[in-house]
Amino acid sequence: MSKYMLIMRPTDEAFANFADVDFDEIVSTIGKYNDELIRAGVLLAAEGLDPEESVVVDFTGEAPVVSDGPYGETKELFSGYYILEVSSRQEAVEWAKRMPYTAHSKIEVRRVTRIDELPQDNPWVQNERTWRESTGQL
Repeated sequence: MSKYMLIMRPTDEAFANFADVDFDEIVSTIGKYNDELIRAGVLLAAEGLDPEESVVVDFTGEAPVVSDGPYGETKELFSGYYILEVSSRQEAVEWAKRMPYTAHSKIEVRRVTRIDELPQDNPWVQNERTWRESTGQL
């Protein structure tokens, strides 16, 4: 089993598509999708991200610059994510293809690197492994 992150990247058109949809309907539709993930035993995490409560710390200059907002343009917006534990990349893709409210959006599917893929003799990796074991993550 591997973990995969599904990163939701809607466009302005995507937001416009469901701008007039009742919020309760959106929550219900997404809730049904989430319930399918839960019943299949693959959902580890799922969160939406609030564009109003965000800043960007930009390290492209000599000193970090902090600015409001997630990004300047919606096309670059990362609006939420799911983390699934599935048997393959293809299974993660199949779940992504079933996600609701995705017209004019992109969903990036990325495998999450496992700690056992890192150099096990590194003291920082060992510290993280100890922490993960103590918190029940391994």
